[in-house]
Amino acid sequence: MYKNIDMTKTGILLKETIKKGGYTVKDIQKILHLSCPQPIYRWFRGNVLPSVDHLYVLSKLLGMHMEDLLVTEQDDISLTELCIDRILDHKWLYEYRTRLCVKECA
Repeated sequence: MYKNIDMTKTGILLKETIKKGGYTVKDIQKILHLSCPQPIYRWFRGNVLPSVDHLYVLSKLLGMHMEDLLVTEQDDISLTELCIDRILDHKWLYEYRTRLCVKECA
């Protein structure tokens, strides 16, 4: 069974990760060659997801895997957890998801 992406939590994750990476919305707008910042704010609100191209660039910029920038509905991550400093520790996120997969596959 495929997991659905939780757009609201993904938006919060993107916002916090970009912020903690030291980038502003204006910086991301320039890097992604967007004519206006509105798409970025739509991502942050969970209205839409970034395109695969934009997600790829963000992952390289932030030094994370693309899938680590997405939160699925089955990821038991609270909104509080998304806002803490360790979210940039993608090793923690990878280990968390690995443990989750082991539980689901068992």
